[in-house]
Amino acid sequence: MSEADTAREENPPRREFKARGSFVVRCEGCNLPALNCLCPYRVSAQSHARVWLITHRMEHYKPTNTGRLIGDVLDDTRVFTWHRTEPDAELLALLADPGYAPFVVFPDDQPDYDHGRVAGNDAVGKAMADGRTPVYILLDGTWRQARRIFRKSPYLDSLPVLPLRTARRSRYRLRKSAAAEQLSTAEVAAELLRQNGDIDAANVLDDYFDAFNDSYAESRGHRKIHTPSPAMKRLLERQHQVENDSENAVL
Repeated sequence: MSEADTAREENPPRREFKARGSFVVRCEGCNLPALNCLCPYRVSAQSHARVWLITHRMEHYKPTNTGRLIGDVLDDTRVFTWHRTEPDAELLALLADPGYAPFVVFPDDQPDYDHGRVAGNDAVGKAMADGRTPVYILLDGTWRQARRIFRKSPYLDSLPVLPLRTARRSRYRLRKSAAAEQLSTAEVAAELLRQNGDIDAANVLDDYFDAFNDSYAESRGHRKIHTPSPAMKRLLERQHQVENDSENAVL
């Protein structure tokens, strides 16, 4: 028997990997099951602050990832894939731009960094008063992945840390979290926007998240949504208002 034959016998070929839900027919636009596509509810909003996502590479393959919802609502959202040894050059350039005031959104109860870096929402307000654009840098992944991104990204070490303090509880139904106060990425962004004055953008993102949450949950049970939820209705009303405003502007 040849060495190649021996290797094949010791390491037989594995079956093709099929992730959970890989057989579901998905919409190419929103990546949700086509049964309850999210595209009809997509609307944009404007905010004074920006959101930049540093996303763990595994999150890109998860249709339940909520970070992408932020980009659907806020057109200026930037998404950077995290690489431990090769930081994104565009991200580094943006961090060096004095027009931005970036904050790393991370809990302040961790022992492994200088707590003198911790800032509050007053620092966000001061940045806006100084004519700078606040940026919420969200570490998009599981808690373990986010902590690794925080600890293994030296270019973040000099940035202020902005912990989210809120009494809100997560409404996310698609993944299990260790505690109700652990919000999904989209929920974190919406709450930060709300706390710092971007109320309209926060409300739209909250509604879009709820539409996503309901659409996906019902699709998992193979149930078609025939009557839009209150959040879906508000998004549709906003769409109609935007269309009417555009028509009036042309006239």
